[in-house]
Amino acid sequence: MNDPRKTVLARITGRVQGVSFRAWTRSAAMKLDLSGWVRNETDGSVTALLSGPPSTVDRMVELLWQGSPHSSVNEVKITQKEADGATGSFKIIQ
Repeated sequence: MNDPRKTVLARITGRVQGVSFRAWTRSAAMKLDLSGWVRNETDGSVTALLSGPPSTVDRMVELLWQGSPHSSVNEVKITQKEADGATGSFKIIQ
């Protein structure tokens, strides 16, 4: 049986570091029961790997555009990734 999962890599730019964006992303992803990770990048952006049911991943991408309360999102660039079928927690990584 095919695993109906979708996996994307999201690159979020704007004022997204120093405003609890990673913690907010982790919390939102966990509420949606997604797996993956989120991390700060050296260029000031944030990257997140999101994996789960397609409609749930799409909902999380919509939420990324809103961002944490003190963030200001300029762009969310999505790259489709190969779904590896892995499930698990959603982590903040360095």
